[in-house]
Amino acid sequence: LSDLVLPIHPDAVQVIDFFFGELHQRIDQPYKDEIASIADASGIPLGQIVMYNIIYEVLSGCTSLVAVDEKGKLFHARNLDFGIWLGWDPVEHEWELTRALRKMIVNIRWMKGGKLLYKSNNFAGYVGIYNGMKPGAFAITANSRSQVDGKGGHYGIMKWLTGEMSNGRWMTWLARETLETMNNYADAKDHLMNTEMLSPVYYILSGTEPDEACIISRSFEKTDILTEIVSRKDPWFILQTNYDPDTDTLFVDDRQTPGDNCMRKLGRKNVGFEGIYNVLSSRSNLNKLTTYTALMHTDTGDFETHLQSCPGVCW
Repeated sequence: LSDLVLPIHPDAVQVIDFFFGELHQRIDQPYKDEIASIADASGIPLGQIVMYNIIYEVLSGCTSLVAVDEKGKLFHARNLDFGIWLGWDPVEHEWELTRALRKMIVNIRWMKGGKLLYKSNNFAGYVGIYNGMKPGAFAITANSRSQVDGKGGHYGIMKWLTGEMSNGRWMTWLARETLETMNNYADAKDHLMNTEMLSPVYYILSGTEPDEACIISRSFEKTDILTEIVSRKDPWFILQTNYDPDTDTLFVDDRQTPGDNCMRKLGRKNVGFEGIYNVLSSRSNLNKLTTYTALMHTDTGDFETHLQSCPGVCW
């Protein structure tokens, strides 16, 4: 953080430490205490840990997919892309923050009462969940959604600061809450569709049955679009990037078309970790911002994380 912002403004880090440090008092439990403990254990100022834990609401890109094999088994996967505009290395041709984050990825087994509750992977020090799986029940990935009526994650943050959306949830904190408190696909779906949000988001949700997969396109107070896997032209997979289905994709950021084409080429008979990994390792779903690929199989409880990069010319 210091390397990125100090050349721009020598007092920026102090401003971040103070401003976001003050925001810590507004954060709900258990996240408030967890963030404070991370700051204490790491020696990193509290304000920087707070900022680190909410910046995903406004600055990220992702590809998530769910696919059903010929036996009706569901596989859920995602690429997490993060770091655009945050420090371009002209020598190595990659984003500096993206490179740094690859070193911070950890797989986590969340336990309660001595029993496994769910699995996720996280960037170390981050208390929300981008993607997680409750074995035998459901899996979730969260993709950021572009602005709705000109209002994006920054709007929700400002409303949260003024107390107008004090009950709203950060997108990755709601994903974690759902994994902790819901026990089946139907309840998880209802919770993700109807809880007040602080930023627009796409929740990609899968269960254990062939028809249990959907994309929940959320605005702050409601679900705008619900896309069920069985309603699609290809009813055996869904793939979501960061655009609504009725919105033209920005031509320099078209991951949807290559992703759909790769899935059709893969075919249902080749659905599995290997096949899906190959799809998500194909450009432009794999790009300069990609930090990792996560693979989840709810039936078996298998959860894998693969570090990703796209060296050289990767456009």
